[in-house]
Amino acid sequence: MTDRVLIVGCGYTGRRLAAALAPRPVSAIVRTGASAAALHASGIRAEALDLDADLRAHRLGGQVLVWLVPPPPTGVVDTRLRGFLDRVEQPPVAIVLLSTTGVYGDCAGAWVDETAPLRPQADRALRRADAEAALGVFAPANGVRAVVLRVAGIYGPGRLPAARLRAREPVIDDAHAPLTNRIHVDDLVETLIAAIQRGPDGAVYNVADGDPQPMNAYFDRVADALGLPRPPRIAPGEADARISAGMRSYLAESRRIDNRRLREELGVRLRYPTLAAGLANST
Repeated sequence: MTDRVLIVGCGYTGRRLAAALAPRPVSAIVRTGASAAALHASGIRAEALDLDADLRAHRLGGQVLVWLVPPPPTGVVDTRLRGFLDRVEQPPVAIVLLSTTGVYGDCAGAWVDETAPLRPQADRALRRADAEAALGVFAPANGVRAVVLRVAGIYGPGRLPAARLRAREPVIDDAHAPLTNRIHVDDLVETLIAAIQRGPDGAVYNVADGDPQPMNAYFDRVADALGLPRPPRIAPGEADARISAGMRSYLAESRRIDNRRLREELGVRLRYPTLAAGLANST
């Protein structure tokens, strides 16, 4: 791969992607000067840019754009991505978009592959679905190869709910805990590289480890790995008073994410196909 890679949103995942791509040419757009300076110090050319206020034209010829930045925190439209695409004067060779498995909505615990209809419920998922739609218009109109990655919950070193567990924040009782899905950050990075290098135009991939677990089992296993008490359980009737609105929105959705296309078509070999294996590398 000779095209320069531009990572927009070079945080937890993006920094690891940039390091894994070296010595190939990589640059980044980040939100703050401090983040840009930290990337510069590690040998990555970076620019601080407020994407919500940016009015410049973007000339991206000969580059692969990896869009990792989240949508704005409110509304149902990803104005951040749409605004950026509107200002592209020279389109990139390809765009890899980080989306979410949340676009499927509640599937009542059923297995879900990439052919399932999009039924986003939470506003955050509606914004991600809007981003997919925006890319679906921009890419064919500009001759850009586009790959969408619908990513499950990301975990890894420094990305575990340790503070929540130490604070003894409760979880819903086991009988009502939804099924959830995850991906270790190292496997996500490998997936991003595969998508950059060989993801076919228009492809969509679920990015999950294929080992769905009840939400409570995830918190319990993390607690055990960190040597912390398992979280207390509460009844559904107590959730409004004791569980944040954001977490309650996750409780309303249950699904098992099928990752066969990721493995069989994109050819990604997961290093951590189970939560137990991933936690051993995360604590």
